[in-house]
Amino acid sequence: MRAVGGVCRVAVIADTHLRDAPPWRDLPAEAWRRIRRSDVVLHAGDVLDEGILRRFEDAVPTHAVLGNNDVDLVGRLPLTLELELAGVRVAMIHDSKNRADRARRMSRRFPDADLVVFGHSHIPWNDVGERGQVLFNPGSPTTRRAQPTHTMGELELAEGRIIRRRLIDLGR
Repeated sequence: MRAVGGVCRVAVIADTHLRDAPPWRDLPAEAWRRIRRSDVVLHAGDVLDEGILRRFEDAVPTHAVLGNNDVDLVGRLPLTLELELAGVRVAMIHDSKNRADRARRMSRRFPDADLVVFGHSHIPWNDVGERGQVLFNPGSPTTRRAQPTHTMGELELAEGRIIRRRLIDLGR
């Protein structure tokens, strides 16, 4: 990881729903710009395709989990992932289920995680759950569904702390 000044810059994406085949679609240019200047990418599932996953991995180190549409990546990606970045304990899962009981479920599922990154709903989410655990869904940079804009997330981590977390509006 190429963290600058002890700060790890993280691009967070999910639900890209892209294939490395016609009809050609891609992430917005602004998303690629932000990814390339990051130290690491966290992808919370629904990548869809090995070629797209390789493009992320070629840009920066990438950690991804299996989404419900990732049938071509079964056996390549895990259902959940727990890792440490800049001293912050991160858990990843594609589908955190409904929001009504999300904080309690994620706290029980990942009791040691400081941050849980998830996707599936395409609804951006940046909140604090039980015991201070941050729950973060970057939305989707390509398929906004009922959301007003396409989105992704950015985090800055250092010395075991989440210094900054924000959702990035990528436009319509």
